[in-house]
Formats: sequence, C-alpha cells, structure tokens
Amino acid sequence: MSSESTEVFSDGMVGNDPTTTSASAPTGEVAALVAIQSTVGALPGAREAARGLSHFGEHSLGWLAISAAGWGLARTRGDAAAQRRWIEAGVGAFGAHAASVVIKRIVRRPRPHHPAIDVGVSTPSKLSFPSSHATSTTAAAILIGRAAGLPPAALPALLVPPMLLSRLVLGVHYPTDVTAGAVIGAASAAAVVAGDKVLLGSDRCEPARFAFGRGKKSRENA
Repeated sequence: MSSESTEVFSDGMVGNDPTTTSASAPTGEVAALVAIQSTVGALPGAREAARGLSHFGEHSLGWLAISAAGWGLARTRGDAAAQRRWIEAGVGAFGAHAASVVIKRIVRRPRPHHPAIDVGVSTPSKLSFPSSHATSTTAAAILIGRAAGLPPAALPALLVPPMLLSRLVLGVHYPTDVTAGAVIGAASAAAVVAGDKVLLGSDRCEPARFAFGRGKKSRENA
C-alpha cells in the first residue's frame, strides 16, 4: 500500500496529496517552506508585513491604483506618451494576473496544507501554481518602472523579492509557484512593451505613407 494519502479537496480535486506522507518529516518544497517560516517568518513584524503585501497585491488592485494615479498625473501635465505607458502598466499587471488564473485552473496544483506549514492568510482559491501575486507584481514592477522613467531593473529589484518571499512566509505557495509567477509576469510585461513598439512603429509609418501618397499624386498631376 502506498504511504501517500488520498484526499478530496474543497474545490473538487481528488488525488494523492503531493505534500503529505504519513508519519514523515517535511521534505522537498514543504521543508523549504518550514525553514523559511521558522527563520524569516519568525522575525518581528515579518508576518504582518507579508499580510500587508498580500492584501495590496490581491487581484493586482494595488498596482491598478498606482497605475491610475500615474496616469492622472501624466494627464495633468499633458504628457500623452506617459499616459499611454501608465495605461499599459495597469493593463499589463491585470493581464498578467488573469493569465495566472487561467494557468492555475489548468494545472490545478493544491496549495500547501502540510501540518507543519502555518498558513497565515486566507486565499480566494485552493489552487497554487503559479502565484498570481508574483505574476502581477513582476509585470507591474517592470511596467510601472518604465512608465516612471526608472532604470529597468530598479523597481523589480525593490518590489519583486519581498512579494515572492511574503507568499512563502504566509505558507500559501511553494517556491516553484512564486518562481513561475515571476517568469510569467516578466513575459507578460515583455509582451506589453513589444506591443507598444509595434503600435508606435505603425503610428510613425502612417505620416510617411501619407507624405509618399501626396508626393506621388503631385508627380502624376505635373
């Protein structure tokens, strides 16, 4: 008989629990979570700060608020290019979040629930891979930094590691969840930047095509 337990999860998932074995010590990613919670998570104020980050990043709402504020300031200055980039930051953050939700429903990996893990915050679903907080935060950090005119790596280096670590401190994700989320978020931001360049290229080509057309008509009428 297998030593792995079979469970029916609250969202209808049935199968072998990948994180729990009968009468065994935590191993693998579970052991990593326990280690993080017993070290970083034990620091004064760590769990409270992690909860604050969790609430701020829920459904990417905090990043949408910052993007909206940035757009408003750019609008008061009459800076059309900055307005476009702030809109792209909000769209990119929410789009990354949406992509992570779709992937979660495909992968359907249960969240950590080993008895040794202390879950420190409620979650909107029981699905774990990838971390939506990591995904939207990475996309937002890249795109908000771009909109604000900061060096490309500055804001991601400041915002992404704390958010990823907070999800581990709270015991709601495995390390591979937050790592995958960061990769997906970076890819989402890159797609937004690439799309912006394509649109800008089209806008710049249009006046040239118009001028070429007028020149051609002038030559024909000469």
